[in-house]
Parts: sequence; structure tokens; C-alpha cells
Amino acid sequence: MDLKKLASTLIPDDNLLPLEEYEKAYPERQLEKGAEVTRLAPSPTGFIHLGNLYSALADERIAHTTGGIFYLRIEDTDLKRKVDGAVESVIRSLDYFGVNFDEGAEIDSPLNKYGPYYQRQRASIYRAYAKDLIERGLAYPCFCTEDELNAVREEQTNNKEITGYYGKYAKCRNLSEEQIYANLKAGKPFVIRLKSQGDTSNKITFRDAIKGDITVTENDQDVVILKSDGIPTYHFAHAIDDHFMHTTLVIRGEEWLSSLPIHLELFKVLGFQLPKYGHTCSLMKVDNGVKRKLSKRKDPELSLDYYRSAGYYPKAVVKYLMTILNSNFEEWERKNPQADYRDFKFSIGKMGKSGALFDIDKLNDISKAELSTLSAEQTYDFLNGWVREFGTDKDRQHFADGQYIIKILNLICGIGGKKRRKDIVRAESGVRMIDYFFDDTFTPDYCYRFDKATVNSVIDGFAAVYDEADDNSAWFAKVKRIAAQNGFAAEMSDYKTAPENYKGSVADVAEILRIAVTGMPNSPDLCTVMGILGKDRTLARLSAGKR
Repeated sequence: MDLKKLASTLIPDDNLLPLEEYEKAYPERQLEKGAEVTRLAPSPTGFIHLGNLYSALADERIAHTTGGIFYLRIEDTDLKRKVDGAVESVIRSLDYFGVNFDEGAEIDSPLNKYGPYYQRQRASIYRAYAKDLIERGLAYPCFCTEDELNAVREEQTNNKEITGYYGKYAKCRNLSEEQIYANLKAGKPFVIRLKSQGDTSNKITFRDAIKGDITVTENDQDVVILKSDGIPTYHFAHAIDDHFMHTTLVIRGEEWLSSLPIHLELFKVLGFQLPKYGHTCSLMKVDNGVKRKLSKRKDPELSLDYYRSAGYYPKAVVKYLMTILNSNFEEWERKNPQADYRDFKFSIGKMGKSGALFDIDKLNDISKAELSTLSAEQTYDFLNGWVREFGTDKDRQHFADGQYIIKILNLICGIGGKKRRKDIVRAESGVRMIDYFFDDTFTPDYCYRFDKATVNSVIDGFAAVYDEADDNSAWFAKVKRIAAQNGFAAEMSDYKTAPENYKGSVADVAEILRIAVTGMPNSPDLCTVMGILGKDRTLARLSAGKR
């Protein structure tokens, strides 16, 4: 068979360059020894999830820890899955979490010398290499219809055989020259398949950068490398792109392990040096006592939009992921509590080899700790950013008075006090936590533990003597006086000595006032709360709180 003629017939493009010209167009990167070139290569589907951030963070840390490059490539070979604005969404979402690219699609960078970074824009390169494989007898046209392929799959399933296009099931593998040209003359659509040289009786030991040595069988599947529209499949395109973009390390999910034999063979037949592959463990959760993978359908926490809309502090999410990405990160952080996480020496060798358990409670603890390191002004900026995008109209009106909010935050966060509070878990809960400082979101629960006459007497008595100019000492002295006037122990020591002699203690009186003013039995320092509300609103709430 005249393979050169066949290749020119199947791929008649007149704009293809000799292969060596493509090599010249993408010279080696000038990086220091040991520098890693990593990439994130999503499809433009519009959905970016925690697993993407998990892998992207590992890619970014490894690249930047070694003085290398982290780039964005868009694998848009399947137009049916493309969503407008998806690429910008990827960049925006990762930027929110502080994960930034050095070069790539939609990245304004002087390093953009290895594009285009959209696969559909690189079609001529893939077609040139497919044409070369046809000329070398390592690829061929396949005219099988979808119905024929489905019938083969059904037969294999019934026979309990591995499904796919291989061996006796590869019906177009050995078509004669006459049959091929007859099919072409008849206008039958075709794909280009790899003519696999593998044998599944042969085993390959592969060194996975994360999991260590793993054994796989050789590939014998004649996989499609060019679809009927002339656009490559992921398998074929990624091998060519990783070669020309000089990717040194590919970090991807362990679901790709089943495709590894195909990729090993493709790099071999293309004559390219294989990059290192590291397959990450799946993110798991415990559901009703059973460990399972996080699911798009079942678990809202898989979507990155969940963390933004709920208002998780981005650095907290990143630090949490660092704890499950590198086993020694937590110990390092305990020894370096003030250090930037970027100072940590990230190592692919410390990445987990089995399923990583996602723990929302631990994330919440880290988020509280991170937010507690911010000043009131920084906390305001973070909460206000969330309010502008996700808050209600009332929230936006409230946060327009920044100085008022900062007074509240100084109080509820314990800023300037002996012990910094860690009450705010995320922006949404932080914003709701201060609702009672605004009349239009004040929803009191008047859950008093004393009778109506006692409650009203305490409230009226305190309202008559309240002075917003009082400091804490003078304010509390008045609370004690009201307590004594209403049959409560003014001193806690007296109440503890003889509780039967009193209705309750001064603490119970303070609780009545607290419920009237804040709607809750627990709040930060009540004297300060009243001071922030001002005298008129404090007295109005005391009056409204009577039974």
C-alpha cells in the first residue's frame, strides 16, 4: 500500500509544515535545572470544582517552588461541551484563591511563547503528526458507524470481554487499499485510529510521581486520534501539546490511570520524551458512616462557587487543601505560625497515595483561625466584598457605613482585648452575626426565664438610670443596683452562698437586659453593644422588650 499517497488523501491539508519546523517553533524553555513546568488543562465547560483547585494548587506550588512555570491550556476539542465565558471563570475562580498562572489562555504574559493555548487553534500541528503516523503505517482510517461500534460493544459485554476497538474487533485495521479508496469514493465518514503495537500480555512498570511504582498492561486499543471533523481526541492532543509546551510534570486525578497505557504508547510512537505523571488520590467524604468520592450531584461543597457564595476566606480553603496535599504542612505551620504558606517547601513526594478525606469541620476551624488574624478593617473589606456580590439589599445598605461596621467588628472579634475571639467562620455567618445591630434585621427572641412583672421592673428600672456616657464600671454598678431593687443578688458571691434568698443573680438581670436589647441571651459586652446602638435605640429596644 502506498502509505504516503494514503496520508495525503486522508489529510490533504496544504498548510502543514515538516515536523522539524514545529520543533523549531517551540524551543526548549530556558529554566534552571530542576524547574518544573506544570499545567492546568480543563475543558471549557463552565464548571470548576474543588478537585480542579486541589490539582491546580499542587501544580502551582510545585512550579513556583522549583522556579518553574505554571500555565493554562484549554482542551476545547469537544465543542458540544463548550460554555461561553468558561475560561474567564476558571481564571477568576482560581485567582480568588490566590492561584495564578504564569502564561496561557487569556493570560496577559510576556511568557506566552508556546501557544496557541486553545487546542482547536492548534489543529494543523495535530494533523501533521497524524499524517506522519499514517505514512509510517502506525495509523489508519476507520469507517465504522456508530451502530456498528455499539454492536461490537454489546457483543463484548455479552462475552464478558474488555470493551473497545482491538484485535478481531478492529474491523478496519486491515482494510485493503481498494476497500479504503472505495469507502472514500462512496463518501463514507471516517476517523483516524492509532494502529496499536501493544500486547496486553506484556506488563509495564511505571514510576508514578505520587503513587510510586505501578504496573500496567501494554495498550492494544486502536484509539481514535483524529475525529471525523479532523479535530483530535484528548489522548492525541495532550501528548503533542505537552511535548511542545515542554511540560515536565502532569498532575491529574487517579481516574486517568486507566488511560495511562494509551498515553505511554502515544508518546512512544510520536517519538516524544514522556513527562512525569502524578496521579492524585480522590477527594472523599464520610456519608452515613461510609466513605465515598465527592459527587457533583450530591455534594454542593464540590463546587468552588459554594465556597465563594458561602464566604469562606480564600486563604483558609487553600491552607486546608495544603494540609491534605502535603502530609507535613500542618507541622510546618505550627512551627511557623506567622509565615506565608508559600514559604513552605511543597513536595510531590509528600502527596497522599490513597483517598484524601474532606473534612468540612476542619476547614471551618482553619477558616475561623485565619479570619481571627485580620484587623477590623481587613475583616470589613472581606465581608463587604462578599456582601456586594452575594448579600441582600439590606446588607449592602448596612455595609455602606464602614465606620459603624468596624466598631461592631472590633467588639464581636475581641480586637484589642486580652483574647481574640474566633466566632466568624465565613462571611455569610459573620454578616448574619451582626444583624441585630440594625433595626430592619433585628429579629428578637424574647426568651425570658422570669415572670412578666420582674422582667418589666428590671427593664424600666435600668432604662430610668441608663447613661451612654457611663464606662463599664459605672454601667455595671447600675445593673447591680437594679438587681438588688428587684430581689436579685447584686454580688455573685452572695448568690452562691445562699441562692434560696434571691430570685437569681446579677447575671440573670444582665441576661434580661441583653435579651431586650439584642434579642439573644448571649452577646458580646452589653455595655459596648448599647454604646454602639446609641441611647435612643437602646431605650427603644428596652421599651419594646417589655412583656
